[in-house]
Amino acid sequence: MLTITQDLYDRIVAHARKDHPDEACGAVAGPEGEDRPERFIPMLNAARSPTFYEFDSHDLLQLDKEMRARKEDPVIFYHSHTATEAYPSRTDISYANEPGAHYVLVSTADTDGFGEFQFRSFRILDGVVEEEEVRVVDAY
Repeated sequence: MLTITQDLYDRIVAHARKDHPDEACGAVAGPEGEDRPERFIPMLNAARSPTFYEFDSHDLLQLDKEMRARKEDPVIFYHSHTATEAYPSRTDISYANEPGAHYVLVSTADTDGFGEFQFRSFRILDGVVEEEEVRVVDAY
């Protein structure tokens, strides 16, 4: 189960809506060894595409260095789908290489009338996708 604060939930959704019609992407870091998302890190979709996202390799390297220096782990990697449901695509699954992370997908398809808004979280390990419950709390 992913437990996330209302503030972080709102920030992820706001980023997805702001970048629409392009896919948004980012991460949420937390203390090393703990499954607690705390620090919101919006990133630029280097692909600038409504159907594909890509972290800039330089930004991703900087994020890794910064998290190590702060003794953090990537707890959440998130991105949006702009015209489809919030479910990992084959490409999303191939990108999922952090076994301890939650992979959050936000569908902003409702913005253009293609579907309903969704905020879903998945664990992806060795190509196997398992949806998990999302619990939104006021504070930890």
